[in-house]
Amino acid sequence: MKIVAREIPPRAVWTLEQAGVHPLLARLYAARGVRAKDELDDDLARLLPPQGLKGIAAAARLLADAVARDQRLLIVADYDCDGATACAVGVRGLRLLGARHVDYLVPDRMTDGYGLTPPIARRVKERGADLLITVDNGIASVAGVAEAKALGLSVLVTDHHLPGPELPAADAIVNPNQPGCGFESKALAGVGVMFYVLLALRSELRARALLNADTQPRLDPLLALVALGTVADVVKLDANNRRLVAQGLRRIRTGTLPAGVAALFTAAGRKAQAATTFDFGFALGPRINAAGRLADMTLGIECLLTDDSGRAAELAGTLDRINRERRTIEDGMRGQAMLLAENLCAGGAAPPPAISVFDPDFHEGVAGIVASRIKDKLHRPAFVFAVSRAPGKEHELKGSGRSIAGFHLRDALDLVAKRHPGVLLKFGGHAMAAGCTLAAQTFAVFEQALAQVAQEWLDAATLTRRIETDGPLAREYCRAEMVDTLHREVWGQGFAPPTFSEEVEVLSQRLVGDKHPALKLKLRHQGHPVDGIWFGHTEPLPARVLLAFRLDVNEYQGERKVQFLIEGAQLSQSPG
Repeated sequence: MKIVAREIPPRAVWTLEQAGVHPLLARLYAARGVRAKDELDDDLARLLPPQGLKGIAAAARLLADAVARDQRLLIVADYDCDGATACAVGVRGLRLLGARHVDYLVPDRMTDGYGLTPPIARRVKERGADLLITVDNGIASVAGVAEAKALGLSVLVTDHHLPGPELPAADAIVNPNQPGCGFESKALAGVGVMFYVLLALRSELRARALLNADTQPRLDPLLALVALGTVADVVKLDANNRRLVAQGLRRIRTGTLPAGVAALFTAAGRKAQAATTFDFGFALGPRINAAGRLADMTLGIECLLTDDSGRAAELAGTLDRINRERRTIEDGMRGQAMLLAENLCAGGAAPPPAISVFDPDFHEGVAGIVASRIKDKLHRPAFVFAVSRAPGKEHELKGSGRSIAGFHLRDALDLVAKRHPGVLLKFGGHAMAAGCTLAAQTFAVFEQALAQVAQEWLDAATLTRRIETDGPLAREYCRAEMVDTLHREVWGQGFAPPTFSEEVEVLSQRLVGDKHPALKLKLRHQGHPVDGIWFGHTEPLPARVLLAFRLDVNEYQGERKVQFLIEGAQLSQSPG
């Protein structure tokens, strides 16, 4: 593991400071590529215009026609937080814009699998729909869309995943990653795509004189859901996504949020008026995702759709209980998976370039989380497989993978599929997260094939875990108020939260916690004492050590004190 300080362009820092940006924020922004203050402007007017999305005009016409004809619209969602928020945004927004018959259907992770399949299309038809709308899925659903069209349904695909070699024959497709789309933000989440479609629909309805500027419904209350889904899906927070998230956070903090989101904050023990991106990623998102992992994502979607605070509290409490069950399953599964992974490093050898593990007792709903834990600990692309729970598919394994920087997981699966035809029954995903299905007897072939691709693509530098930091932290910024300021900003994937690095003196250290151990530290930083904690770490530290750390505030008996959340340690200050 190596701690590396980011390059901080002095001219950009100076420019931002001269424009009135706080000196510490100026330094942090400059290190993340911001060169001028106007790049930090999160006004809605600065959002990329909807017309930049290929297919969005056709989508708006399709939806406007459906509204005018009083047709029945049915949304096919996905079973993660992005899919749930996209569904809720779609249902709420379409109703606001005049659609009287809007319903949804979400596939079951275990029995239906991912996306719009032919059986799902038939279920949509059976429910009397005229127009089928996918959110956060559909770009790879060639057979499902074909079945829907054969049944006489109109189909609108809204998605953000990478397409395969063939596009579905939908009436309209909106996806920033489809061929020929010049939309600047390729990182738009599924919920963001659906929000943009609603903006285009509202414009189309205005053009048809079905709405006017004075009476048209406001769509900005939906931004709380857009922000939640965008952060929870861990898409890159480029400038456009940061604006969407900032707008959502602003509304949540001032109380403009759905009852279900408010209830989720309460269930998670968080304060909506002080909402942060960390709340989305580590408190609300996991509770919604738990429904899709262990139960039925309908629970999560209903929580986001209800306007009844009592009903919202009930659903949020159910989601919280499911999430606690998920953590229990994960704890047991993680230990076994980590043991299997570490057995691949026999005799103290370095881990293989990619890791694949399987156990008959693994739960497929938690496989992705456990893969992420392996990836974090061993710094290797990791796949965790479980036996499929779909009826008649018990001979298949379903795997979830997580990757490291420099290894595009979906592209790697594509190469495995080409080199070993028939091994992968299905696959899809992104650069950093992907999934696949294979026959149980081909697991060993897959394991070796993925490791071979990783061996070819990854060098020693990439396989060395690097923690990029913002360098030393001036003592004057070790204040609770400064930490609050940092937490209010929009941080996440591709716009990393502030992490500092400095050599400190370790005054004392002890292990705390039984089930989830952590190293509790007393440190001396620039001559001043400060508390620190390193979650999941059990090895003692030397008296002096270079630490990478984030800032947090620990509240105890009314006193708020800064503490360091340790991200990593480098025992010697090697150059670089």
